[in-house]
Amino acid sequence: MENILKEIADQYSKLDCVYAVVQSGSRTSGQDDEMSDYDIYVYSDMEIPADFRTELAKVYSDDYEINNQYFETGDEWKLKDGNGFDFMFRSKGWIQDCIENVYIKHYASNGYTTCFLHNVATSKILYDKNGWFKSLQEKISKGYPEELRDNIIKRNMMLLKDKKSASYLDQIKLAVKRNDPVSINHRITAFLASYFDVLFAANEIFHPGEKRLIKYAKQHCKSLPEHFEEDLTGLFEAKNDDKIVILDNMVEGLRKILPDGSY
Repeated sequence: MENILKEIADQYSKLDCVYAVVQSGSRTSGQDDEMSDYDIYVYSDMEIPADFRTELAKVYSDDYEINNQYFETGDEWKLKDGNGFDFMFRSKGWIQDCIENVYIKHYASNGYTTCFLHNVATSKILYDKNGWFKSLQEKISKGYPEELRDNIIKRNMMLLKDKKSASYLDQIKLAVKRNDPVSINHRITAFLASYFDVLFAANEIFHPGEKRLIKYAKQHCKSLPEHFEEDLTGLFEAKNDDKIVILDNMVEGLRKILPDGSY
C-alpha cells in the first residue's frame, strides 16, 4: 500500500497546480478499523481536470466514481484487494483561510470548530511542494490558543442551553411536546455537535470529526463529565421525556469541567 500511495502522490506532483498530497483521516490519527478507507487530500491552486483523475483511477481500480460533489470535490476508488481510496480535492487558499480564521483569529463555529485543524495536524505528507504543507502543520503546532478555547465554549454553551430562547435544549423540549421525532433527532444531532465542540475545547485538543467520538474522548481527554459514556449511550435508548433529563444532565456535567475563566 505504501508503494501505491507514493505512486499516486508522484503522479499528482507532476501537475504545477498541486502543492501537496497528504494522507489523513482515521488511518493517520490512530482511529482506524477494518472498515476504514485511505483518505487522500490533494491541495492545489486550481481545479484538477476530471480526465486526469479518471485515467489515474483506471490504473488501480475497475470500480471508481469521479467528481463527486456531495460535500466537496472528491473521487472514490475501490481497489481489487478491497481497499477503498477516498480522494478530497481542496483549494490551497481555502485551507490557509481556515487556519487563519480559526487558529489565528479564533473564530468559533456551531460545532466542529477545529476539525480542519485536526485534519491538517494529523496528516502524513506524501508530497509537499517547497514545504508548503509542513509550514501549515508548524503554524498550528504552537499550543491551543486560549482565546479560541474560550470562544468555542461561550458560543456552544449558549447554543446547548444558556441562550435565553431557542437553545437546542429548548427546541428539543418543544419537539417532544409536539411528538415530532424528525425534529427531535435533528436537534439532538445539533446538540451533540456543540457538546463535543465544548468538550474538546475544554481539554484543549482539536476536534477529530464525527466518528468514534466516545472512544476518542476517553483516550485523549484529561477531563470528562461525570457519567459521560453512560449518558451518551443511554440517550438514544431513552424515551423522549427521559432524553430531556439526560441532555440537561450532560450540559451541567460539561459545565463542571470547564476551565476557570473560560466561560
